[in-house]
Amino acid sequence: MRRSPARLVIALSVAAALAVFILYTSIAGAGTPQILPSKVHQYAGQDVTLVGTVVATRGDAHSNAGMRFVMRDPNGGASVPVVYHGTVPDLYKVGRTVVVNGALRGGRFVAEQGSLSTKCPSKYAPAKKSNT
Repeated sequence: MRRSPARLVIALSVAAALAVFILYTSIAGAGTPQILPSKVHQYAGQDVTLVGTVVATRGDAHSNAGMRFVMRDPNGGASVPVVYHGTVPDLYKVGRTVVVNGALRGGRFVAEQGSLSTKCPSKYAPAKKSNT
């Protein structure tokens, strides 16, 4: 008794549709651009992911005014003021590299609520060579 190839055709069709979706999202991208503070003015008003080092901070992220901090390029140079509301990660501090989503409005970066995260320096540092 020979089975109908309908199951195989359906399975291959679903697999092909998933492959096209994955390829489309990886190439066309549904994400936002990831930029440094020195490039933020080129994307004024657009949603972006900002990556930089915290150089100064003040305020409370849960107050009406929000937490205000300054981010600069990790290698130094340009900086941008940021306004943030929401949860602050435990590892957040001056000198730490952080990532935040939002848009530049009126000369300052207005972050999306709850989008602040920190990068662990040891995770991104080059491995140390051992002498053994």
